[in-house]
Amino acid sequence: MAVTKEAVQEVLAGITTPDGSTLGARDLVRAIMVKDGAVQFVIETTSADEARMLAGVRDAAEVAVKSLPGVTSVSAVLTAHGPKAPQKPAAPSDGPAPSLKIGGHPKPQAAPMKPSGVARIIAIGSGKGGVGKSTVSSNLAVALAKQGRKVGLLDADIYGPSQPRMMGVSKRPSSPDGKTIIPLQAHGVTMMSIGLMVDPDKAVVWRGPMLMGALQQMLGQVQWGELDILLVDLPPGTGDVQLTLCQKSELTGAIVVSTPQDVAMLDAKKALNMFSQLKTPVLGLIENMSTYHCPNCGHEAHLFGHGGVAEEAKKLDVPFLGALPLELDVRVAGDSGTPIAAGNSPAAEAYAVLAKRLVDGGMA
Repeated sequence: MAVTKEAVQEVLAGITTPDGSTLGARDLVRAIMVKDGAVQFVIETTSADEARMLAGVRDAAEVAVKSLPGVTSVSAVLTAHGPKAPQKPAAPSDGPAPSLKIGGHPKPQAAPMKPSGVARIIAIGSGKGGVGKSTVSSNLAVALAKQGRKVGLLDADIYGPSQPRMMGVSKRPSSPDGKTIIPLQAHGVTMMSIGLMVDPDKAVVWRGPMLMGALQQMLGQVQWGELDILLVDLPPGTGDVQLTLCQKSELTGAIVVSTPQDVAMLDAKKALNMFSQLKTPVLGLIENMSTYHCPNCGHEAHLFGHGGVAEEAKKLDVPFLGALPLELDVRVAGDSGTPIAAGNSPAAEAYAVLAKRLVDGGMA
């Protein structure tokens, strides 16, 4: 008898937590995945202290799920959003915090901007859409955080922000004084996206200056805190956002993501050329959707080709940072708001290897 996701969810919902509630009542379970009897899920709390208190709950949850007919193995991950940024409480007479308007003409800058406390800023770009750049950005951020780095993630894809969905956050960031922005926390990553500041159902119809102003605000007005690395998820192409980021901020460098197919590499070369013209160092190339393994028979296929990005990196004398697989679980995890890198699957291991390569190379 094959176990179902619904059966797992029902069992987990009834697991008791130390405060007398349940995992279901507190909505702590994320990213349930069932495949050939192997079950994976995430228990996500709001702080590291609470995560430690729930270690026994995770063990109990694994035992309960393992007892279900058809379950062959269980893997549960216990994660925490991380501590919220401290906010000064408003005096009773102050009224509600003022609304912060995002988007507008950028303010003059005397020098390139670098948020206080941020050691490195790395842009993650692509020449075209659809190559998985945002998926790579979110998973790489989580993988770096799991390796002990203090990581920030800025979603600079103004027209198509996807990080709120991929990171599982939807709360509007607060602004205690109408000038500063308090970012959100998810999976150990500090994050900010224009998608958290505008109506998610409405299109962002802005001209170039408004894009530049919004990016300037998200870099300069967000209280990023102390970070080892800030990853910036760029929109596809070579437009205003890329130009503004490279010229108006102190970028450490850029990483370019592409699939192996020729048409993707043609556009990736344009992104590389853009970074070269803007004097932004290219730290390396990543080949995404490199290999597909059939979940039924294990056959390995290369749906978009294979090795093209590595070959191009060699031609251009640019570091090749690694190849990432094409897996359904990666998409499912992203859609559910818990990046695959938060778990312990083979796909998560691929991101862990990539993150370690950046850390060992002094890039993160």
